[in-house]
Amino acid sequence: MTDFAAHIRDIPDFPKKGIVFKDVTTLLKDGPVFREAIDQMVTAVRGFQFDRVVGMESRGFIFAAPIAHQLGVGFVPVRKLGKLPGPTISAEYDLEYGSNTLEIHQDGIDQGSRVLIVDDLLATGGTVSATIALIERLGGSVTAAAFLVELQFLHGRERLRGRDVVSLVKF
Repeated sequence: MTDFAAHIRDIPDFPKKGIVFKDVTTLLKDGPVFREAIDQMVTAVRGFQFDRVVGMESRGFIFAAPIAHQLGVGFVPVRKLGKLPGPTISAEYDLEYGSNTLEIHQDGIDQGSRVLIVDDLLATGGTVSATIALIERLGGSVTAAAFLVELQFLHGRERLRGRDVVSLVKF
């Protein structure tokens, strides 16, 4: 079994002083390691009930789309403000180093859809909380969330109570 943490580098003071950014691009560039990470995430979520996978811009797309493909379900992107071409709804959220706005197409989630959220990293849970709010406003329900990396010291998992959460690497 691969030690995924060994393939993730720390970038100090990015995007601002005092933040140690976990850079997954070093894992992504290693084909066999990236494949194994996707395969392990698919295995970890296979037992959950969902009919859509939602991934957040931008690194979430990298993990969510191949997971949706392997499981034969639809992929729905959640993007930053102004990036989606059709009618959208939006939600503002806080990051550990600022704030941002996310959008989803109004027709991205059907009433009653069960959703798996996938992202590269769970930190404070701000991004995933905003994504949950968008999905619920469209009538969907988030049954589970999957992350490559979880920064446990930021307690983002607490914002996901009542949902199944998996992460392959915990710092």
